[in-house]
Amino acid sequence: MPLQFNEYYNGRTGLAIGLKKLLFSKQTDYQLVEVYETDTWGNLMAIDGMVMLSEMDEFVYHEMLSHVGVFTHPSPERVLIIGGGDGGTAREVMKHASVKQVDMVEIDKTVVDASKEFLPEVGDFQNPKLTVIHEDGIAYIKKVKDPYDLIIIDGSDPVGPAEGLFEKDFYHQCYQALNSDGVLTTQTESPWVESYFPSIRKVYKALDELFDHSGMYLCYIPLYPGGMWSMMCASKGEGPMESSVLKRAEEGINTLNDLKYYNPEIHQAAFALPDFVKEIIK
Repeated sequence: MPLQFNEYYNGRTGLAIGLKKLLFSKQTDYQLVEVYETDTWGNLMAIDGMVMLSEMDEFVYHEMLSHVGVFTHPSPERVLIIGGGDGGTAREVMKHASVKQVDMVEIDKTVVDASKEFLPEVGDFQNPKLTVIHEDGIAYIKKVKDPYDLIIIDGSDPVGPAEGLFEKDFYHQCYQALNSDGVLTTQTESPWVESYFPSIRKVYKALDELFDHSGMYLCYIPLYPGGMWSMMCASKGEGPMESSVLKRAEEGINTLNDLKYYNPEIHQAAFALPDFVKEIIK
């Protein structure tokens, strides 16, 4: 086993993480799933050589992908998560009292199994609100009959089985699978990595055309390429920056436990984009 995990995102430029030992490695029908014990970040999961999460910083991604969308909807009860096999996004969504049902569609059972064994604090898989479905999310969304209040796209980078999660046809299917005031959030990669720009633009354009409200927001995750990560929130009803949404976040934050990153001020500030990010999606 190497002494460090290296993820390169532009030539020889990338990330280096010191390792203690390899805990798990399996090539599935879809991807290579690995879990390492690191020297600084706790246990770390990688898929096809790309960092998915570490125990130390996962809260940033999962809180921001979840709570922005939950508070944008007036009272979400039924939530669909596409991807998210580590369970962190579901964990955050289920903290909300209004949420009664969470369906998590993860194509690769190995991701779920490895997360339960080696990242046990990340997921809340015993929660009765949660149903895990091992199926292709792109196929699943096409056959939704009972619409959802919130859909969260928690996929990996736009390669392999996650590539289709960045296409307009997929988001059109998501739009149809939402209620009349439905909300969607999705991760949209690093604005520091030029190879991601086409995917970022595709998702931004698709959501802007489909939904009444859409906007990009940012958060900061040390082990993701460039340290800055983009997400999008789109809504058929209230926009994520409307005063009613900000009031809901202000009043509802006290009902949530153990938050380390998200708060009402972050909700509002996250939608302020630097000019270089605006240029990407212009």
